[in-house]
Amino acid sequence: MQVTSIAGNPFGVLTAVVAPAILTNASSVLALGTSNRLARVVDRTRVVAAEMSALEPESLRYKDWADQLAALHTRSQLLLKALRLFYAGLGLFAASALVSVGGAIAAFYSQTPLFELGAALAVFTGASAVLGLAWGCVLMIRETQIAVSTLEKEAHLRTQYKTPARSK
Repeated sequence: MQVTSIAGNPFGVLTAVVAPAILTNASSVLALGTSNRLARVVDRTRVVAAEMSALEPESLRYKDWADQLAALHTRSQLLLKALRLFYAGLGLFAASALVSVGGAIAAFYSQTPLFELGAALAVFTGASAVLGLAWGCVLMIRETQIAVSTLEKEAHLRTQYKTPARSK
């Protein structure tokens, strides 16, 4: 195995460090967007709870709003799971970059077993991070589908009961 060729090639080392760093940034952006969506769900939950408090629990409108509240709960759980995955991906990408630097140092000093361990660990952490990011995105797609469906149902409710939307 030519470990020294990796250590002697600055572009190889740079690629091993920069790729996880760029994906760390992507994870951060996804986490920020997910946090904002979660805050919007919390705000929307408060609005729905206020609507429900003005209604009789036996009324049909109350049941309709309760259905929306259930959908908001599902959305919040999906967003929390996605957020956890994005944060895990963020940490794993950072770990992958750090392990890559360690592997490059091991290669420079011709420590083949240490280099091989570092390479395997970097690939494992990087691949785990990518899987976490991908699964988090799948959860975000599901949450978006629920949000759009709920929006359609609310539009129907508003026209059915001719109730103006409350402003914040």
